Amino acid sequence: QVQLVESGGGLVQAGASLRLSCAPSRLTFNSRTLAWFRQAQGKEREFVAGITWPSGGTNYGNSVKGRFTISRDAAKNTLYLQMNNLEPDDTAVYYCAAANRRLGADESIRSGQYYFWGQGTQVTVSS
Repeated sequence: QVQLVESGGGLVQAGASLRLSCAPSRLTFNSRTLAWFRQAQGKEREFVAGITWPSGGTNYGNSVKGRFTISRDAAKNTLYLQMNNLEPDDTAVYYCAAANRRLGADESIRSGQYYFWGQGTQVTVSS
């Protein structure tokens, strides 16, 4: 059974940084698009950032551009989300997701394009 396991969430103050990690079991990240989504309480799931393997092409949601960076370590088969200058509105459960193929930029922002999901990690930013 494929699993994506996120880690790195926590409670921080506004302006702080966190790095989320996502490591798969029984799945390689090659030749597919990976992404981070988030869901705040009472809100719909929102695209945060995506990256396509192996090209490394990235795209970001408007609310995180310039503050968050998605990256991957091919040797470790691990996905990361570096989050800087966190704001209270960033508070949400963050999910790692993997598609079954490489997605175009327009496709990559839609949660329905992703086949594998992690269990989520909570990020809470206090003001």
